[in-house]
Amino acid sequence: MNKYKVPVNETLLKGNEKKYLVKCINDNFISSSGPFVTKFEKNFAKKVDRKYAIAVSNGTAAIQLAFESLNLKKKDEVILPSFTIISCVLPVIRCGATPILIDSDPITWNMDVNKIEEKITKKTKAIIAPHIYGLPIDMDPLLRIAKKYKLKVIEDSAEMIGQNYKKKSCGSFGDVSTFSFYANKHITTGEGGMVVTNDTKIAQTCRSLRNICFNQERRFLHYRLGWNYRFTNIQAAIGLAQLEKLNKFVAKKRKIGEIYEKALSNINTFKTPCKKTNYAKNIYWVYGLVLNKNSKFSVKTIMKKLKSHGVETRNFFWPLHQQPILKKMGFFKKCKLPVSEYLAKNGFYIPTGLSITKAQQKYVINKIKKILK
Repeated sequence: MNKYKVPVNETLLKGNEKKYLVKCINDNFISSSGPFVTKFEKNFAKKVDRKYAIAVSNGTAAIQLAFESLNLKKKDEVILPSFTIISCVLPVIRCGATPILIDSDPITWNMDVNKIEEKITKKTKAIIAPHIYGLPIDMDPLLRIAKKYKLKVIEDSAEMIGQNYKKKSCGSFGDVSTFSFYANKHITTGEGGMVVTNDTKIAQTCRSLRNICFNQERRFLHYRLGWNYRFTNIQAAIGLAQLEKLNKFVAKKRKIGEIYEKALSNINTFKTPCKKTNYAKNIYWVYGLVLNKNSKFSVKTIMKKLKSHGVETRNFFWPLHQQPILKKMGFFKKCKLPVSEYLAKNGFYIPTGLSITKAQQKYVINKIKKILK
């Protein structure tokens, strides 16, 4: 039972989840070798217009395998935004490559693609492109740059399941793309993730790496080090049921965003999310609020007061160049990225889970307005 009157997120499990789970139990298929895994991978690949999908244990594992499949090496430079979850930079650091950070666009909160080219050197080998919060990165100019300099592209679509860029599915761009099925995503398997690609070799590599690189000729003979990132039949059963409802989930997310937008967009204390660009309409994975400069309120105060009224909130991502552990490791010395820093210090998001009711949204809106009076 959630202690909050309005949790920041609650899942919606009202489709075929229970039916498929019972089938798993009755058929005695609960491990990673069950038929739901194959079916979920096939249906998901079709949904995002990819040839191959490889289900894994979580979104962070998906990024790790995607990165590993591109055979990037020590000292290679990899471009990515600072304003993103730390999962995106982990495989870069662990392989000994060098992360090169880009500041954010202040309107979409995504990586500013206009700043990418100036950071490219002879050592640059790849771009990691995570879409943030509700709008995708402007992919056309990013892909043109990648083609010009022969760079690999990992598209992280964890927050964009069901979103489109110019009528093309997010997760269908670049060499390889990744997804997360954590409980707060548009479809969930509790924990879980997916790697998708059109490249046969990348797909084969990711399947092997996910399964500790067991040898097909002799199972316990290994020629490469991998991970146990397998995805269970139970998870896949839930995922398949969730995928069947994806279009309805996306429509509901957009409705949740529209209700907040109508009620909150005229408040001068903060900026609300960009509703649309010339390439996408916001999917509102989360509904973020960013305090205006010189606001008499602080994020900490607003969040604390909302909590006292039973409304759960979350801070925005903390930028990679200011992460204590990464600074301690010697990364990003003298790095200043003002937009990312501002978003991190002044941004937070309010409840947008698929189970939220209109009454709960009205309650959240009323409490925000009351606090800001």
